[in-house]
Amino acid sequence: MSKALRLGVAALSMGMALAAHAQVKVTSNEAQRRVDVTIDGQRFTSYMWPTSLEKPVLYPLIAPDGTTVSRGYPLEPRDKERVDHPHHAGMWFNYGNVNGFDFWNNSDAIKPEQKPKMGSIKMDKIVSTKSGKDKGELVVESTWTTGTGVDILKETDRFVFSKRNGARVIDRVTTLKALDKAVFNDDKEGVLGIRVASFLESPTEKGGIFMDAAGNPTKVADADTSKATGVYRTSEGIEGDKVWSTRGKWCTLTGTTDGKTETIAILDHTGNPGYPTYWHARGYGLFAANPLGDHIFDPKAKEHKMTIEKGGSVTFKYRVLFYSHAAGADEMNKESAKFDAEY
Repeated sequence: MSKALRLGVAALSMGMALAAHAQVKVTSNEAQRRVDVTIDGQRFTSYMWPTSLEKPVLYPLIAPDGTTVSRGYPLEPRDKERVDHPHHAGMWFNYGNVNGFDFWNNSDAIKPEQKPKMGSIKMDKIVSTKSGKDKGELVVESTWTTGTGVDILKETDRFVFSKRNGARVIDRVTTLKALDKAVFNDDKEGVLGIRVASFLESPTEKGGIFMDAAGNPTKVADADTSKATGVYRTSEGIEGDKVWSTRGKWCTLTGTTDGKTETIAILDHTGNPGYPTYWHARGYGLFAANPLGDHIFDPKAKEHKMTIEKGGSVTFKYRVLFYSHAAGADEMNKESAKFDAEY
């Protein structure tokens, strides 16, 4: 065996050994349409593109102490869980009005006559996966296609999954390249969304009718909120139901279940379009950051119309943290500064 070959075999063996002992493992299973992420041998999340959904998602979302903080429906319905908004699955990234097509509300519940108005996001390929001691990475590519079959955006996502200071962390860097001119019209439905577990819903939530930008109604039924404990808090000191339609560089959602306290935090990045983002944060369990809906959230603001010319691109960066404790403002401000410095 030549020296070069011996060195190559040694390097491969070392890489396999490191992967085997990695504490943050990213494991591809394309046959099952998923990439699984574990931390210290325990499940954290999976990047999934099931045929039942119209976009890829991260699901489930599991806090450091093993508590699942994402809703099960529609992928794994749970007893006494809300079953509204079937397009709210795990964590996702899309938008409600791109060139007049709705990528946000599309699901298998859409009536056939409405399908041409919708858009879908198809996962094209896994570019790379990497496992490591404190972090793992996943890079994937997807395509945004209108309801009339036109490809308008190529999406490249870099996910960094990490553990530190008692937190589990997902960094998402999403670059959208325009295959044709793409106009993101001012809309309520966007862009980074999470549908949370029922204990993180607001105890004051009464349900009701919620309209999308096209005036299509979605009913959120009354539910038993006796175990709902969720409270939103933003970097601007706004709390609870008042958070919806306000802006801030970060927002947390904290609640308790079975004597355990859990927090989800979403951090905006100073380099993102529309910074600081508006919070599309609803008491029934939708926790979303939307930097592109200026006028719909604030009637006094001008319409936000983000245009990506053909061949151009735009990048969004978000950090999502999961804590098994109540994260305060000081902790979040430090995390926000760290995020901006790292990217």
